[in-house]
Amino acid sequence: MKPIRVGIIGQGRSGRDIHGVYLVVDPRFKIVAVADALADRCARAVQEYGCEAHADASELIARRDLDLVVNCSYSYQHAPLTIEALRAGHHVLCDKPFAPTVRDVDRMIAAARRAGKVLAVFQQSRYCPYFVELQRVIRSGVLGRIVQISVAFSGFSRRWDWQTLREFRGGNLLNTGPHPLDQALKLFGDGMPDVWCRMDRTQEGTWGNAENHVKIMLSGKGHPTIDLEISSCCAYPPSLYRVYGTRGGLTATSNTVEWRWFKPSAAPRQRLIRAPLAKPDGTPAYCGETLPWQTGKWPADAATAPAKTGYVPGAPGADTTGSLYSMLYRTLTRGTPLEITPEQVRRQIAVIEACQRQNPAIYPRS
Repeated sequence: MKPIRVGIIGQGRSGRDIHGVYLVVDPRFKIVAVADALADRCARAVQEYGCEAHADASELIARRDLDLVVNCSYSYQHAPLTIEALRAGHHVLCDKPFAPTVRDVDRMIAAARRAGKVLAVFQQSRYCPYFVELQRVIRSGVLGRIVQISVAFSGFSRRWDWQTLREFRGGNLLNTGPHPLDQALKLFGDGMPDVWCRMDRTQEGTWGNAENHVKIMLSGKGHPTIDLEISSCCAYPPSLYRVYGTRGGLTATSNTVEWRWFKPSAAPRQRLIRAPLAKPDGTPAYCGETLPWQTGKWPADAATAPAKTGYVPGAPGADTTGSLYSMLYRTLTRGTPLEITPEQVRRQIAVIEACQRQNPAIYPRS
């Protein structure tokens, strides 16, 4: 089968350092052209990919020798350029953030349906091995009912580029937020959550006018509470994940997952005692017992990690970018349904809009 012919809009940190470096070595795809307003980036792409280059995205979109357009433009250009590419008859993979508003998402989805083309979103963190394992443990039921999931994509850093500006759709929620939000909403389950959000912009940490600290609570009847933070003000960052369950819990970093749980049938039998508790000598006592904890860890060792996750280093689809492109390749060549759909990401954009409405000091209402 002929490789899928690709045009990449943008040769910045995403267009080149994520998409370009992957696509140039995957034989299932062929980079035919790129577009970037900076001449040196175009020249570098011609040399690295052996492709053609355009200074204007519309020139790339007008080409008739493309199957797929990968939209890695400025965040505020994602919606208009995606719609333009769909109308021109191309399939589109749009980088995150998918769009500024739900209204834009609906316009993008409508354009894809009218054109009869695939519209995909680059939410590659859905395929992170630690997240795959975390979901497996939760689905197994050993932790019991999940009460709360705390997510922290935080650290301490200062920033002064275009992604600190509201007019460019910058800020922590739109820059980093689409990754943990996609994962968090997957764990939350179906339906729109109740959203509470507080944002801050620290003068010592950002040179732009968008936020660099975000705290979000997602809740809903029958769903776990999601406590999510995306902060650049955290000098002592916690684990990426902490899962609270009725029979145990889990903690995860980007490289490891650990969990422990107990079986109720193996735990000491207890009953409610209304009278004050006392020690054998009659002094006051506190509830205390030794639970028979069982533990799990991923990876158990380097040899078993691939077998447990299907993650084989060096193979096509081994990393998160490759996994998403493998999913997209199946959709484009076999008609397999997308695993990450625009409709799923629409809910993410709705949450982001709700967060912005609750923080008028940073996002003034027009």
